Amino acid sequence: MKIASIVARYLLGLLFTVIGLNGFLDFIHQPPPENPFAMQFLVAVSASHFAAFFFAVQVLGGMLLLLGYFVPLAFTLLAAELYNILAFHLTLEPATIAPALVASVLWVLVFLHYRESFNGIFSAKPARHT
Repeated sequence: MKIASIVARYLLGLLFTVIGLNGFLDFIHQPPPENPFAMQFLVAVSASHFAAFFFAVQVLGGMLLLLGYFVPLAFTLLAAELYNILAFHLTLEPATIAPALVASVLWVLVFLHYRESFNGIFSAKPARHT
């Protein structure tokens, strides 16, 4: 399981780094979405420069995973990214959800290896530090 987690961490890091950089450099051309609401959403996100923050977090999280530093932090950042990506595809472009599902599976594989780092957030009553 450890080897699978390491491979998944590198794949997930590479995926988010490349896609995040693509958001800035546009080297992987994608056809426009078929759903007009998806197109409106993407135009609004791009025109408002909100997408720059989204892509920056993808690059940061991906690089942290590739380097193996602050993996729980990278994981927390990328969980929010994955949630938004899945929400977009589930509601606006379900036909193109496959890469998001692959990224989600990779995320779970890595999370299982690092789950002890997240023990505190799953407690009903947090420990008090004095």
